[in-house]
Amino acid sequence: MNFWHAIAAAALAATAPALLAGEIPTDARRSGYTFMGPDTRAMQDDDTANPGMLFVLDGEALWAKKTGSAEKACADCHGDAATSMKGVAARYPAFEKALARPVTLDQRINLCRANHQQATLLPYESRDLLALSAFVAHQSRGITITAGDDPQLKPFVAQGHDLFMRREGQLNLACTNCHDDNFDKRLAGAPITQAQPTGYPLYRLEWQTLGSLERRLRSCMTGVRAQAYDYGTPELVALELYLMSRTRGLPMEAPAVRP
Repeated sequence: MNFWHAIAAAALAATAPALLAGEIPTDARRSGYTFMGPDTRAMQDDDTANPGMLFVLDGEALWAKKTGSAEKACADCHGDAATSMKGVAARYPAFEKALARPVTLDQRINLCRANHQQATLLPYESRDLLALSAFVAHQSRGITITAGDDPQLKPFVAQGHDLFMRREGQLNLACTNCHDDNFDKRLAGAPITQAQPTGYPLYRLEWQTLGSLERRLRSCMTGVRAQAYDYGTPELVALELYLMSRTRGLPMEAPAVRP
């Protein structure tokens, strides 16, 4: 069965009334790690085998590197990341008062570059941005996720929830049809998880590199033959915020490893 046949089969299954389970109860939510095979779990657990750790090491070097016309390093403002960044990624996307909207960790890094380092913005999915995000997120590994608990984020969480529930694309599928109604099944040979983003940015074996949650969301949109939102759009940020908010209570794993 090829990929598109598998998608079509999932679409038929998702529309069957007997399989419609609805949203997953909070106490039944599981990290994608629990859906992985033993080899993939072992790769994530061993820092010497986890390829995402190469990006963390690059991020550590970038953290200490002076850049921009201000000639400042991240460390000049924030000091030792092991202390100053502990728990930070666990609450992102976070509300940015100056913009009156939530921003992702990637966007927060670029805001710091623009406002404090007077440096050029790092492109989405660029190695340097992924490395810095991975380094910062790694400082929160094992910390309980708290994203979305700021009252100012409530309307944006609701927007993300609506997007998660909305059918789209030529296959007329919503995120919930796979990740709430059909988790623990397989699609094109890969496990369908509950879409709990505990480990981003993560190393995906399919990509052979590290990638952001936005990249994964865009890939899903393409998979159902829908027009993917551009990186950094309010819709993608809201969807990321909702997914992180429904993951509250689970620990951060960054950088995770997935098929």
